[in-house]
Amino acid sequence: MEGYLLAFDQGTTSSRTIIFDTAGQIVAQGNKDLPQIYPQPGWVEHNPEAIYKSQLDSLREAIIAAKINITDIIGVGITNQRETTIVWDKNTGKPIYNAIVWQCRRTAAMCQKLKDRGLEELIRKRTGLLLDSYFSATKLKWILENVHGAKEKAAAGDLLFGTVDTWLIWRLTGGKVYVTDYTNASRTMMYDIHRCCWDDDILRELAIPYSMLPKVVSSCGVVGELDPAILGKSIPIAGLAGDQQAALFGQGCFCSGMAKVTYGTGCFLLMHTGDLPVASEHRLLTTMACSANGKPQYALEGSVFVGGAVIQWLRDELKIIETAAESEVLALSVPDTGGVVLVPSFTGLGAPYWDSYSRGMLIGINRGTNRGHVARAALEAIALQVKDVIDAMQMDIGEALAQVKADGGASANNFLMQFEADMLNIPVERPKITETTALGAAFLAGLACEVWQNVAEIADLWQLDRRFLPHMPAEERSAKHCAWQKAVERTLGWLS
Repeated sequence: MEGYLLAFDQGTTSSRTIIFDTAGQIVAQGNKDLPQIYPQPGWVEHNPEAIYKSQLDSLREAIIAAKINITDIIGVGITNQRETTIVWDKNTGKPIYNAIVWQCRRTAAMCQKLKDRGLEELIRKRTGLLLDSYFSATKLKWILENVHGAKEKAAAGDLLFGTVDTWLIWRLTGGKVYVTDYTNASRTMMYDIHRCCWDDDILRELAIPYSMLPKVVSSCGVVGELDPAILGKSIPIAGLAGDQQAALFGQGCFCSGMAKVTYGTGCFLLMHTGDLPVASEHRLLTTMACSANGKPQYALEGSVFVGGAVIQWLRDELKIIETAAESEVLALSVPDTGGVVLVPSFTGLGAPYWDSYSRGMLIGINRGTNRGHVARAALEAIALQVKDVIDAMQMDIGEALAQVKADGGASANNFLMQFEADMLNIPVERPKITETTALGAAFLAGLACEVWQNVAEIADLWQLDRRFLPHMPAEERSAKHCAWQKAVERTLGWLS
C-alpha cells in the first residue's frame, strides 16, 4: 500500500510529528518545544492546552515540510509521555488544573502514608508497579483533594481523567472518543494487568470514582478519526501506546528476551517477556507491552528519571556547553573524569533504588577539575544508571542479556554508546532510525490499517546503524561501578 503514516510523539520537553512512508522511512517532521512549569522544588507541571497546541503546531510544520497530499495519509499513531496526569471537565472540555508530569514528586509523602496503611503489596501484585509518586494514581488523588470543588464534581460524574494519550485523542476527535490503551493504563497504578481492568479495590482505597476513567483498548486498532477540521480529512487514529512500549515495538522487540534502552529525558529499559508477566524481585516494574493481535503482552521495565536531562542541565543551568552535541566533544577532551562522579538524582532516583528523597551530587572534585571532567561524568552517569537497571533485570530473569538495542536522542552520542557497551560488557546496537518511539506508533497504525500484514514484515524494515562492542578491561569496569555505587549511597535519603 502506498501512502504515509503520521506519528504524533508527545514528549516531556517537546511535541513532535513525524511522517513515515510505508517503507518505514522518515519523510518529514515537525517539532515544538513544550514549556516546563516548576511551581516548587520537586514539582513539575505542563499546561494541557499547551500540550495540545504544540502537537497541532508540530503537525502543521511536518505537513508543510513533507509537501504531500493529505489524501495520501493512511492513518495516525499516537505515542506519549506516560504517567502524566490531566483532569478536565467533561462538559466544558477545560482542564481544572495543570498536567502533573511523571517527574513530579509532590505526592511522595502521600505515597508513604499509603505504604503505612499496608497498600504496597496489593498495588504491586495487581498493577505490577511499586507504590510511588512516579505513577498517575496519587497525582490524580492530589488534584481531587487540592483543587476546589474537584471532589464534588468527580463524584457527580463531571470530571474525566486521562494520561496524555487520552487527552490528545479527546481533543483530536472533538470530544467524541474517550479511551486509553493497555500500555498507558498499566502505568496509572490503578489497572490490574492480570485481569486487564481498572481495579475496584485500589480505586476504593484512593477514593477515585470509576466514572473518571477511560475505556481501555488495544494498542493496535482504529479507535476514532481525526477531526476533519484539523487537516480537512477524517483520518483513522489506529495506533496508541506509551512512549517506551512504542519504542520497544519500533525496535522490533516482539519476542520474549529482546530488550531496548531509550535515552531520552529519562532512560527506560524494557525487556519483552511474552504472554506472561514476570514479577520482579529486584524492584523493577512489570508492565504491559504493545500487542499487534489485541492479546495481552508483558515486559519488565526499569526507569531512570534523569538521562538526557542531565545534558540539558549542563547546557541550560551550568552553561558549560551550548549544544547537547558539544557534550561528547567536551567529554573526549579529557582522558577520564579525574575521579569525579556525578549522580543526577535531581528529582529522586528511579529503578532499582526508588528513593524520592535522593538528590543530585557531584563528588570527587579537586582543584584540577574542569568542565570536561564534569561533562564526562555526566555522560558516564547516564550509562551507569542504565547498568544498575540491567543488572537487576538479569537477576530477575536468571540469565544475561545477549545484547541491547539503543534509541532516543542521546543514543547519537558515540562516547555514551561505547561507554555503555563497556559497562554492560555486551554489544549495544543503534538502528539507522533512532526515532523508534514515533516509528513504533506508525507501525501500530500501519498494522491496523493493513499497510503491513504482520510483525514479521515490520521486523524486515529494521536497519542497523552501528554496533558498539565492549573493550574495557574487567578490572577498570569494576572500579568504575564501585565508585558509582559508593556515590549513589551517599545521595540516598538526602531530604529525609
